[in-house]
Order: sequence, then C-alpha cells, then structure tokens
Amino acid sequence: MAAAATSTTFEAMSPSNTRVGWIGTGVMGRSMCSHLIKAGYRVTVFNRTLSKAQPLIDMGARLAQSPLAVASQSDVVFSIVGFPSDVRSVLLDSTSGALPGLRPGGVLVDMTTSEPSLAAEISEAATIKGCHSVDAPVSGGDRGAKNGSLAIFAGGDKTVIDRLSPLFALMGRVNYMGATGKGQFAKLANQITIASTMVGLVEGIIYAHKAGLNVESYLNAISTGAAGSKSLDLYGSRILKRDFEAGFYVNHFVKDLGICLKECQNMGLALPGLALAQQLYLSLKAHGEGNLGTQALILSLERLNNVSLENLASSNSAAN
Repeated sequence: MAAAATSTTFEAMSPSNTRVGWIGTGVMGRSMCSHLIKAGYRVTVFNRTLSKAQPLIDMGARLAQSPLAVASQSDVVFSIVGFPSDVRSVLLDSTSGALPGLRPGGVLVDMTTSEPSLAAEISEAATIKGCHSVDAPVSGGDRGAKNGSLAIFAGGDKTVIDRLSPLFALMGRVNYMGATGKGQFAKLANQITIASTMVGLVEGIIYAHKAGLNVESYLNAISTGAAGSKSLDLYGSRILKRDFEAGFYVNHFVKDLGICLKECQNMGLALPGLALAQQLYLSLKAHGEGNLGTQALILSLERLNNVSLENLASSNSAAN
C-alpha cells in the first residue's frame, strides 16, 4: 500500500494490500489489535512489557523490538499508549520512533487520549516526510474494546480517514470530527462529560445507601429512567461488587482531566464540574489507588462521608 498510496490514493485498505503496525498492547490496545488479526491483517506489534503482547503473538502477530521496527514493516501504524510523553517517544523519537521508520505514503494513527497540540506536531512532522497522521482517540472502555463497539473520534485529512474506515470498522464506529487535533478535542469533551457523570453516579449510590435503600434495586430502578447512562451500565454492578479492576485506569483519567483543565485555561473556560471531578480522582491517586479503574471513585466519596459499601458487597456474595 505504501508504494500505491501516491498512484492509487483511494484504494480501499484490506488484508491483501495493507500491513498494520500496533504500538501499545495494554488493557485497550490488546483487544483492539486482536480484531485486526482475526480479520486477516498481517500485524506487527511492539510493547515495552513483552508479556502484555504475548496473547497477540499467540494469535499470529509478529513482534518488533522498537516502534521504528514496527513502522518499517507497516503501511499503517496504530498507537495507544499512556501519556503524551509516551506518544512523543514512540512516534517521533529520532532513533527509535515510528515516523522515522515509516515509508512515504504511510499513515500514523494515534488512538491515545493526548494533547491536541501534540497531534498537530505529529501531523506536521508526518507531512514533512510525505506521510499522513490521524488523531483517533476512543471511548467505550475495556468492554467496548473487546466487543469492537468503541466510539472513535477522528481528526485529520478526511480522505485518509475514509481510507482507514475498513480498519476502524473492526474496532467500533468512527466519527469524523474535523481537522488535525479535533479528534483529541472531541475525546477531551467526552472525558469532561464522563467525569461529572461518574461523580453523580457515586453520589447517588452513597445517598441511596445512607437512606437505607437496597442499592442494587435502586440502580436497577434508575437504569431505565432519565438517570440511566453508559457509566451506570458499565460500572454500577462493578461498584457494588467492589470490582475495581481497571477497564480504564484512574492514573490515565487524572492525566486526561489535567489536559482538559489546561485546555480550559487556554480557552478561558470555567468548568467547575470538571475541576471537582479531577480533585476527587487526584485524591484516589494520593491514596495509592491510581492503578484501579475509574469506578473506584466510590472510595473517595466513602472516605468523605465516613461510610463504606464493603459490607454490602460481602452480603451480596453471601446471598449468591
């Protein structure tokens, strides 16, 4: 495909003409990449922790020793890593990054939630090399990644994004948000919405518990009303079971909300719900709970109110 990109710009991507690279095989990336392998794409992967890439290697992916090595064997390189500094390292590093290894006509697709300004920097560097870049962060958590039902927010050249659609379709639904960086802005707005929703969800749970309601019955009752939400569907039962395993890490959410607040400052925006949520999530990090999932926000509200739903979880398990 790399050679054909200049002459057959609109050729649809398929397993027969497109080699895929994947950088970052954590909670989200591993499931997302697996859909491409199952669809028959030749995939080359890189992850700093080899054990996290092993399931994909077992499925037939090839292992590379660096992002540069991934890109040298790929026409399209996806990345989904932790922090903007990681994005900069795996894509732009002059000795080991993906862009130096990518042939002209190749495409970088960063699916990390990162800074819009960094997306612009990557795009500029890619253009200089005769390549393309797309910022395409996702929402839907670990379940969305496993089910191939993620919301994908894409920013960049629409022609390139349209050509990528067969790949995106394996992971979820792609939404074109505009020029470079707009995918990141859309994802940040998504995180702002989720942040206040999660605060409302856990405050409602604490209130219901304190009022003496059966919390499980309460959550079932509100799920089909106006208070129903994807956050409730994804995390309500997990909270009651004290299942704080990360579908999305507190550490990464704190990072996302920090980027949101920085962009708000640039825009002159006051978003008090966002600021409150970020403080509550920071308190989890201060208690050493940064590697728990975002549903662990209940712990912060429990501490604030000197209550615990832990006994509720044990009584539920006893009943089962």
